[in-house]
Amino acid sequence: MTTASDLALLRLVAQRIAGPPEPTVEGAVARLGCVQAQDLPGALTSVALRTAARSRAAVETALAAGTVVRSWPMRGTLHLLPAGDLPWLLDLVGPRVLAGAAQRRAGLGLTEAEVERARELVCAALAGGGRLGRRELLGVISDGGVPTTGQRGYHLLWYLAQTGTLCLGPMQDGDQLFVLLGEWVPAPRRLDRAEALAELARTFLTGHGPATVADLARWAGLPVRDVREGVAAVRADLTAVEVDGREFLLDPALPDLLAAHRAEAEQLHLLPGFDEFVLGYADRSCAVPPEFADRIVPGNNGVFRPTVVHRGRVVGTWQWTGRGARRTVTAVPFTTFPDEVAAAIPALAAALP
Repeated sequence: MTTASDLALLRLVAQRIAGPPEPTVEGAVARLGCVQAQDLPGALTSVALRTAARSRAAVETALAAGTVVRSWPMRGTLHLLPAGDLPWLLDLVGPRVLAGAAQRRAGLGLTEAEVERARELVCAALAGGGRLGRRELLGVISDGGVPTTGQRGYHLLWYLAQTGTLCLGPMQDGDQLFVLLGEWVPAPRRLDRAEALAELARTFLTGHGPATVADLARWAGLPVRDVREGVAAVRADLTAVEVDGREFLLDPALPDLLAAHRAEAEQLHLLPGFDEFVLGYADRSCAVPPEFADRIVPGNNGVFRPTVVHRGRVVGTWQWTGRGARRTVTAVPFTTFPDEVAAAIPALAAALP
């Protein structure tokens, strides 16, 4: 048995927002399995916060080295993940995401032949270590006779990544370049379906736990029956806590780790938008007061604001305003910030990677 407030604190430590940081970028990303990355600058900060060096440059170095990649491995959404895990994740989760691709393609006025022509053009342009930004790659496709106007271009790049041809690799001038997945990740991990389900369950529940089967199903975009199969395979390696009659699974070492780092977990934390502490669960109520959930995603528009976390609870949102020397942080509480919290926010924001 534990409390909802301790549930949130345990998650802060499991995700290494508090407690011992991961020594490397690769370790931080591998711990979480996948890191939400629609907003790339925010994702770089999310990963850096969980590492000993707290360096965004180190995350970019991992992208340049090909140890971490960015793609659409789950739910049709961009994530950062260990490069070697992308192929097996696409094999496991991709078919459900791709089920609606033909209908979407028809709605955009694209034929299957045009999609495959785009694949040929992309492979020819990037073969042998080529790297191109989004605009340049769309130019290659358009010049080859495949329309990219409107949402067609995004759909084509997404589809080619989702079907294992492309991924996003190194950074250049603040942008990320597309590369051929087969060249960029020449020695991927190979897992059969049972192994993949078990690996997914183990990674999520140790890196995000305490969490439920429903949390994992939502995070991965898989049916509950598949998730239960993966959890059953690793259940003996996990422990459980109960909150309000529900079972949450976690790493057996986590309660002792929280005991050793509780003071840090209860401190003030500023997190980027889309951080896994908020987005990584079907039920966020232990950390996000339900009555204020719409403050994080105004209008339910899918854009998650950066959050202020205190004692394991999201208590407000924050953002930068202005630029350069005029840049200041503005934080908006759900109710009111304690004086010490309000006073600490500017320095904490300035120290973010």
